[in-house]
Amino acid sequence: MREHKTVSASPTGSIVHIGVAGARGRMGRAVQEALNGREDAITAVRFDRGEEPDLNACDVVIDFTTAEGSAMLADRCALAGKPALVIGSTGFDPEQRQAVEDAARAIPIVLSGNFSLGVNVLTGLVREAARRLDARDWDIEILEAHHRRKVDAPSGTALMLGEAAAQARGSDLESLRIQPHNGVGAPREAGRIGFASLRGGGVVGEHQVIFAAEDEILTLSHSARDRSLFARGAVAAAIWVAGREPGLYDMQDVLGFR
Repeated sequence: MREHKTVSASPTGSIVHIGVAGARGRMGRAVQEALNGREDAITAVRFDRGEEPDLNACDVVIDFTTAEGSAMLADRCALAGKPALVIGSTGFDPEQRQAVEDAARAIPIVLSGNFSLGVNVLTGLVREAARRLDARDWDIEILEAHHRRKVDAPSGTALMLGEAAAQARGSDLESLRIQPHNGVGAPREAGRIGFASLRGGGVVGEHQVIFAAEDEILTLSHSARDRSLFARGAVAAAIWVAGREPGLYDMQDVLGFR
């Protein structure tokens, strides 16, 4: 029997019918390419903003559009009771995030700021480092770089890494996050988490988490070379979530880290 190269199989064991939101966008096209030639999943529906797809033809929809579009899609799917969702959009405001969380009471949703295996391993390493390195001595700064077309900053991945560090230190990111350093008379507060964002050219994605003490620096980093890696991760998440119970999941669940 041929072994499928996926992280984990659908609970149903059948071919998963996947809808692709934002099908003409960069990530939408990458997702469709990642689905080509697979034996465990197929593209069932393709649609873009303003179009009315037949969601009944889908087991799962993969959505890398916008926070606004993803929140609206989540609400629509929840009202219908299907399909499941894999959401890679970033930049959610509190109301949009709440809409996704509410929808997850009715349908299974995988929501992640990054679908890369490497980034999700990095998240675990950041959490462990933040837990072991005393916040009074070790400052945390997160640096991210992306292409000029990215509309949100910091990136969803940077925020995910920051949240992992904050949780490991017994708090939440909203409490520990500080504004970008600028001007004079602004010394750094111990225990806080800072962010810096760079935008330019065609950078796919670069992330560094810097733990800085007085006499040593630890840097954990990840570089994305091709956005197809995110599409492959999203497809793996779609296969995993098909047929699951309603709930809000992330890639830590998909990869079996929880």
